[in-house]
Amino acid sequence: MSASREDYRLTTVVVVSVLLIVSLVTSAIDFNSVEVNGLPAVVWCAIIAFAVQWLAWIPASISQTERFYDLTGGLTYLAVVAFSLWAGSQSEDPSTREWLISALVAIWAIRLSSFLFLRIHEAGKDGRFDQLKTSPVRFLVPWTLQALWVFLTLNVVVVINSQSGPAPPLGIWDGIGLMVWIMGFGIEVMADSQKTAFNAKQENEGRWIDEGLWSRSRHPNYLGEIMLWTGIAIFGVACFDGLEMVAWISPVFVYLLLTKVSGIPLLDRRSLAKWGDNPEYQNYRENTPALFPHLGPKR
Repeated sequence: MSASREDYRLTTVVVVSVLLIVSLVTSAIDFNSVEVNGLPAVVWCAIIAFAVQWLAWIPASISQTERFYDLTGGLTYLAVVAFSLWAGSQSEDPSTREWLISALVAIWAIRLSSFLFLRIHEAGKDGRFDQLKTSPVRFLVPWTLQALWVFLTLNVVVVINSQSGPAPPLGIWDGIGLMVWIMGFGIEVMADSQKTAFNAKQENEGRWIDEGLWSRSRHPNYLGEIMLWTGIAIFGVACFDGLEMVAWISPVFVYLLLTKVSGIPLLDRRSLAKWGDNPEYQNYRENTPALFPHLGPKR
């Protein structure tokens, strides 16, 4: 399908807006970043994120496929983290904190991207892209937004890894950050595993999951995602100075995107379209929080 004038207009607005956001963020957090070939390392990290996504968009748009979208996202995380570690090593050897947060992101990226890739491979497609992949111009939008997602979520890691000079010693805040990350990662993995097992049972076909963590929260996987990026952000408490604190936009961005834009609102609309007239689903929706579970006994 050829691109319409509206496709060009929408894509231009998205790309220009995204690049403006990235420019503003990098200009705030790059003042203590090591330079590589005359540019701050954080700028190179942004360039890498967009280069990988836009290069992957070319064959994906030709083939009209989203099969490798999530896998490419995971590879982009790994590429940016690896470059930021290398760039920072030009000033000082990577600290224990830098190795640790880089490993945490790598573990998360490999686990989630492979999980999503296999899920799409088994399903045959991802319905989110049905109206996008038919137009190469329109299909550029999700790849651009994924580059933004990678860069903004990695802000804390990129700043810490690419700082010039010696790193502060590990302290209590790093321990707190690690514990929050472990809890968030555990919740996300458990939620995904429970949903996969639920959907694999033939008797559950066409039903919503209301077991395990999903009996306490309608979106426990997103709760885990928000928690683990909050944990990563806490590692920056001992490291950030001045405008570097802008990097803490990372967990805020994750929370707003998942709760206000593409996560919960999108899935809730789909759920209401499927089961909105079902009294059992209405009861589940009324008594189960969207994100943060009630601490008391379930009603």
